[in-house]
Amino acid sequence: MHSDLKTVIELHQLDSRIAELTAQIEALPSEIQTLEAQLSEFIRAHEDRKQRLAQNHKERRDLESEIQVIQARISKHKDQLYEVKTNEQYRAMLKEIEGEEANVRRIEDQLLEKMLEAEELEKLIKEAASRLDSEKARVAAEVQRLQTLRQADEEERDRLLAQRQQDETTLPPEILELYERVRKARRGLALAEARDGCCTACNVRLRPQVYNEVRTNESIVTCESCSRILYYVELPAEGTEAEGSAKSGEPAAAHD
Repeated sequence: MHSDLKTVIELHQLDSRIAELTAQIEALPSEIQTLEAQLSEFIRAHEDRKQRLAQNHKERRDLESEIQVIQARISKHKDQLYEVKTNEQYRAMLKEIEGEEANVRRIEDQLLEKMLEAEELEKLIKEAASRLDSEKARVAAEVQRLQTLRQADEEERDRLLAQRQQDETTLPPEILELYERVRKARRGLALAEARDGCCTACNVRLRPQVYNEVRTNESIVTCESCSRILYYVELPAEGTEAEGSAKSGEPAAAHD
């Protein structure tokens, strides 16, 4: 293989890996933020339930106090029954007592609803409290793992960038300029394999003369359709591959 083509292929592999590492590095802060937001939401929901439970207790005390006030009025009205002088006053007093007793039953129903709500809140609060420390530990461990991964990615990217810079110096300026121009135009994909007479990037059939030249891997050849730099990978002969697979105990891979 021509040394310049070999270097261009290595540049392409380096750029692909550098792009992959850059994408991972840029995504990690968002992943960390998502984890921290999830923990904050868990804590916020836990605190909200505790506040709702405290409010529930206050509302129950208010309802119980209201029942006591109404029952005191009922007791007073019942004492007044013995003081009324006419049947009409007596019936009016009974009606008022019935109305107050109906209010007591209504409030007792509200109180029961509040008690059921409190039971559910207490259950959720207890479950969340038992999970809170483990959730904090889990998020802290995952954040630490992601930060360590980011540091490792940055170190590997720096190493690959240094290697890329070194490779650039070994290429003729016109070939490096061609590679960079195609890479920019084709969103980072400056190379394409030629196979079965076609460019595998754009699937356009190459002229026989061009394909034969690409197969030698002894010069820089570009696709006349997409302008990518072409290279050829010699596939193993079927008999050789089958023999090697038989020795290794693995099935032979199929090729298009």
